[in-house]
Amino acid sequence: MLYRKISSEIETHLTSGNDKILIIEGARQIGKSYIIREIGKRLYKNFVEINFAQDDETDGLFRDIRGLDQFYMTLSMVAGGKLGNKSDTLIFLDEIQHYPQYLTMLKFIREEGKFTYIASGSLLGIALQNTVSIPIGSIIRKKMFQLDFEEWLIAEGWGKESLDYIRNCYINRLSVTEAQHEKLLGEFKKYLLVGGLPDAVNTYLDTHNIVRVREVQNAIQDLYKEDAAKYEKEASKKLLIRRIYDMIVSQMENKKKRIVAKDIRGKKGDRFDWFAEEFEYLVSSGIALDVHAISNPKYPLSESVHKNLLKLYLNDVGLLTWRLYGNNIAPVLKDELSINLGAVYENIVAQELKAHGHDLFYYDNNKNGEVDYLINDTANMTVLPIEVKSGKDYTTHRALDKFLENKDYNVSNAIVLDNDREVYTDGKITYMPIYYIMCIEQTDISEENCYF
Repeated sequence: MLYRKISSEIETHLTSGNDKILIIEGARQIGKSYIIREIGKRLYKNFVEINFAQDDETDGLFRDIRGLDQFYMTLSMVAGGKLGNKSDTLIFLDEIQHYPQYLTMLKFIREEGKFTYIASGSLLGIALQNTVSIPIGSIIRKKMFQLDFEEWLIAEGWGKESLDYIRNCYINRLSVTEAQHEKLLGEFKKYLLVGGLPDAVNTYLDTHNIVRVREVQNAIQDLYKEDAAKYEKEASKKLLIRRIYDMIVSQMENKKKRIVAKDIRGKKGDRFDWFAEEFEYLVSSGIALDVHAISNPKYPLSESVHKNLLKLYLNDVGLLTWRLYGNNIAPVLKDELSINLGAVYENIVAQELKAHGHDLFYYDNNKNGEVDYLINDTANMTVLPIEVKSGKDYTTHRALDKFLENKDYNVSNAIVLDNDREVYTDGKITYMPIYYIMCIEQTDISEENCYF
């Protein structure tokens, strides 16, 4: 079984005595149901799983239920022999967004307290927008992502000591040895090909065959497109969602790498805000990562967002390398000079930062250019710029230099991620190898500073 960091958070919640209902949300095929099922069966004598999407496709027993009495009666019909009490019975409501009325019912289910509950779903953001009564105070929402690079290393057999060593090197701005660097960079490049979707990772571990891995990735991407048809009622919007999703890869190959409104339908005069719902679907479903433009960076960054400038990345780098290179592993593994891995590196950095709790922004200034990523440094209440370089010229970064020279921004540190082994600081910029992205967690205030 693949190790997932979120397991400990789910288990801690279920054993804490907290009666709020935990909802695990994220894209399809990232392992939500599997991990909840594994933990639930281990912790509880009685584990009952209700998949609302499957229910809708079969007998629809839970489809039209609106009250608790009806819900408990139907629950007893399908799982009567497995229903005990709150301490020994966990009810897992899977794909909860499929029947949005249950999001409102969670408040009353919690108050009734007959059993312990946990839920999962995708498109929770959209479902909650359309929910008449949001159960604030009754739920805890936790986002889940596919395997990040650290979880990939664990799947490859790396132990805690090695991971602690890498993290210590990052914290203290130290370089690993040449042999360690080559091993880490090799694992990183394999991760670029396979990505972190559990079925793809398991297929790689079983076969080490890129053709088999790509077959899994192709099926998952088809599923993502089918979901647009399932959850969006308007045919025109379905087509636009698929169109924008298909555009992501081609847009990443452009210099600006952002979605241009007139390119979506091929019509001049189209405005960015006309497609707000389509963008919202792609992001809320978890199949695309949104990076918003900032022209005047101030902490916190969310207050300075440029609404009409947006970059989208795929949620999984393995899907990207499949789209770019098919079954050819050489462009990633062989360092072919004719291949520019810039878009691939930017995608993996977006993926890692998002999985580590960061909201994503980039710097866009007509005069000074672009910086790949800006993230909030909450511990120091400032902004941290991150530049991503896949080639040999990683010390050339005019836009980042201009950014740091601007005294109005009050930014004292920046990171450049590259392929080189050495970690060193030159002025305000620290250069470090690309695989250190696994260590850039969301900064937290130390516990001793949390009391007042």
